[in-house]
Amino acid sequence: MKIQKVTDPSFRQYGRVLEDPSFKGLIDVLRTKEMPKGAVVYVPGDADLEATEGGKMMTKLCFGELPAQVGYCNGDNTKLNALEYHRSSEINFAATDAVLLIGREQDVTDDMTYDTSKVEAFLVPEGTVIEVYATTLHYAPCNAPGKDGFRVGVTLPLGKNLELKSEHVSTVEDRHLTAVNKWLIGHPEGGLPEGSPMGLIGKNIDIAVD
Repeated sequence: MKIQKVTDPSFRQYGRVLEDPSFKGLIDVLRTKEMPKGAVVYVPGDADLEATEGGKMMTKLCFGELPAQVGYCNGDNTKLNALEYHRSSEINFAATDAVLLIGREQDVTDDMTYDTSKVEAFLVPEGTVIEVYATTLHYAPCNAPGKDGFRVGVTLPLGKNLELKSEHVSTVEDRHLTAVNKWLIGHPEGGLPEGSPMGLIGKNIDIAVD
């Protein structure tokens, strides 16, 4: 699979690169966080990251003073498995090289299916901070070629990706809500928990072989 770069013009429909000197300290702290082998760990909010100057600037610069949570998604992964979207942008910061498999929410059908042949791959170089737009489908990062894992920070408005408090069955889309402000479209071969909403059609992309 062709891996493009987040600095390429082709990434502009999905997001943009952000720059601020304070982000360096934030990324340095992320390098100290666990990176499990053969698994992926997601922490919505991490006190060490949120206490840094860069963590505080995430709220100020990226979300216009809207309260935010600064966490991370670290691990070892090469497959697509699922795609998700939110109702706001997500900020990612990379403490290692990582690859994002992404698509467009506009290509999701009315019955919440999506053809994985539309997915594109982008390298996020170590030390890079990006905004991923709300209309961009994404999921857990993948290992960059030649790497054994990844460390990617995740900043979202406060409360996102937390446990739901009520049942959601009103519409087709509503049934894909799996956490606060997180709509998920799973792949049948993605190894997701039983009962997860499916909808990805085509290959479960594996950047190690595809």
